[in-house]
Amino acid sequence: MRKNSLIGFVMLIVSIPTFAGGLLTNTNQHAAFLRMLSRGATIEIDGALSNPAGLAFLPNDGFYMGLSIQSAFQTRNIDASFMTYSGLDLTNPTAPVPTVSDKYYSKYYEGKAAAPIIPSVFAAYKKGDWTISGFFAITGGGGKASFDDGLPMFESVAMAGIFQESLKKHLTSGGKSPIVTPGMYDISTAMDGKQYIYALQLGLSYKINDWLSAFAGGRMNYFTGGYVGFLDAKMKADLGGADLMHLALDCDQTGWGFTPVIGVDAKLGKLNIGAKYEFKTNLNIENNTKKIEASVETDALAPFKHGVNTPNDIPSMLSVAAAYEFLPVLRASVEYHFYDDKKAGMADGKQKYLTKGTNEYLMGVEWDIIKRLTLSCGGQITDYGLSDNFQSDTSFSCDSYSIGVGAKLMLSERAALNVGYMWTTYEDYTKKSQNYNGTGISGTNVYSRTNKVFGASVNYKF
Repeated sequence: MRKNSLIGFVMLIVSIPTFAGGLLTNTNQHAAFLRMLSRGATIEIDGALSNPAGLAFLPNDGFYMGLSIQSAFQTRNIDASFMTYSGLDLTNPTAPVPTVSDKYYSKYYEGKAAAPIIPSVFAAYKKGDWTISGFFAITGGGGKASFDDGLPMFESVAMAGIFQESLKKHLTSGGKSPIVTPGMYDISTAMDGKQYIYALQLGLSYKINDWLSAFAGGRMNYFTGGYVGFLDAKMKADLGGADLMHLALDCDQTGWGFTPVIGVDAKLGKLNIGAKYEFKTNLNIENNTKKIEASVETDALAPFKHGVNTPNDIPSMLSVAAAYEFLPVLRASVEYHFYDDKKAGMADGKQKYLTKGTNEYLMGVEWDIIKRLTLSCGGQITDYGLSDNFQSDTSFSCDSYSIGVGAKLMLSERAALNVGYMWTTYEDYTKKSQNYNGTGISGTNVYSRTNKVFGASVNYKF
């Protein structure tokens, strides 16, 4: 059981999606997205990400630029309840059987993820039928997650491991009675994890004719992350205060990958249709391990040894959107995203447990209430292909819907300010198990999340 507890500890790969988008992809990089959500058919500068082919239809030749700052705050909580051992069945003294408590051990674990400053820069230069564009942004991860009270996978497996180890000593040496209840010892555990994928994209758009354009480009992705945590278990002071278990991890990870991107845009009068396809990015992350400590020898620490590589592919993504101008002051857009998560390699091949790729449905509307002020709102529905085997304490997702509101203010003929706020409501995911974290006893986790993102962006035409 101690080996299992170590496995549970070292496999902490904390997924920190503080953005909209698929399991590993961030789509909100500009406040225009936050205030409207559906931007896949835009021909403004944020289209360098969401609709690069559409930039061929920028109204004038010249240099365009956008600077965006966002702040994202998320909670990732687990309401856990699981059985513990209560003692021994001594009806067969030669082979006593562990007995299970008739009451569940329950605890609410709170995790917080924050990315207070998320910068993005967009740029485009249009000359005739050609437009070169690019952006720099954090397109994956996006912050630091802290679990100040550990996670149920740590505590449940540690509890079972402590009991099993003490039972083995009791049976083989006739020593003290097994350590039965959690009230006999204290467990202190905590974990911090961080993930960022920095991306730089460049590409060319070409206006084929008056109504059709195309884009081809690529994006360099650099992954950096790190995990620092510990678990210590000790007997209560009045029972001797002996050390029962110690684990510690300090590991940094880095990796890089390249994403080819293509797109098309069709501008048909008041209707504009944009489409983009991002190919799968093969990305492996390599460990730079500073500390691995365990109170017993085990090969379970192998995944986090220095120099070990782990797959962390970015899935291919298809975006199709249509925007229509109903009135000169009223516009609306609808959009669809598909992330082919099942074909993107993940740690331990966990992508095979997904039932399907991610589907997203978006819509937005904006209204020019006066010449210089536009109000907007939008919505997004995200549908993952989740399963019990995919979900874990350290990396779980929940189906959701998001609402965004905001405004665009024309500061001058050349400058515009976008502000937006988006919040996400998640559907709780309940996972029941008869072999809770490999302990052999039953338990249930209810996974829940919250997410709020604020942003402001300035667009300028030189």
